[in-house]
Amino acid sequence: MRINIIAAVASNRAIGNDNRLLYWLPNDLRRFKSLTIGHTIIMGRRTFESLPKGALPHRRNIVLSRGKTDFAGCERYASLEEALSHCQDEEEVFVIGGASIYRQAIKIADRLCLTEIHDTPPTADAFFPPYDEWREETRECHGTDERHAYSYDFVDYVRN
Repeated sequence: MRINIIAAVASNRAIGNDNRLLYWLPNDLRRFKSLTIGHTIIMGRRTFESLPKGALPHRRNIVLSRGKTDFAGCERYASLEEALSHCQDEEEVFVIGGASIYRQAIKIADRLCLTEIHDTPPTADAFFPPYDEWREETRECHGTDERHAYSYDFVDYVRN
């Protein structure tokens, strides 16, 4: 199984505020969809609750929660370890948030698929863990345009 982490991070590693994404970047959303479609996504309860329409279509949705609540269209497990134990060896897994799930997953992930946004938001309450010891594999730079108020890079990292 290959464990990927996918996130959009500001220059200070901020990823959210009040359980919402900090930036609206249509190309980032398109990349997220193209990378995760047909694969397994793992998220925390609050990330699931932030999704406007619930479970994401055409993906196996797994929510990590110790509560007994059912999440429509999703499997629920109490921990990341338990969720991964229900994944197959050939499965491609994407961890999609939030901050506490990223902190757990970065210790065992194989790849980081990040959108690095060239901005520091005025407020944020969720941050991506440090990833200084990861090695950059690819980088695709994008400037601002009529649909993207901030420049950003799509960057893939692998373990050193």
